[in-house]
Amino acid sequence: MFDPDDPLLARVRAMALALPGADEKVSHGRPAFFTKKVFAYYGGAIRNDGVWVQHEQAIVFLPGPDERPALEADPRFWVPAYLGPSGWLGLDLDERTDLGEVAELLEDSFRLTAPARLVAALDR
Repeated sequence: MFDPDDPLLARVRAMALALPGADEKVSHGRPAFFTKKVFAYYGGAIRNDGVWVQHEQAIVFLPGPDERPALEADPRFWVPAYLGPSGWLGLDLDERTDLGEVAELLEDSFRLTAPARLVAALDR
């Protein structure tokens, strides 16, 4: 379900694994970045009129509750199947994507899911 040599995946991987205690595994056929809990996936899907639409080059992340409404109003973001009802969002990536924004989204998701000691390590 993903190309291990995808250059966008390599960039997301570098950002995600730079966070304290972060690791990677393949979950449901996609790269997942986690500490005790997953904080981001690379790639996702939505269900549109009964048809699965794949978002191969994307991040799926958990935004902060205060940020979610603004992100949902931005047409670049989409609600992924399965994780969407739990508050997760997706963002498609390409060569024009602001990687600073991606790093912020990954960090925010990390802060919501990582143990307090790892969040404290990030803040140091």
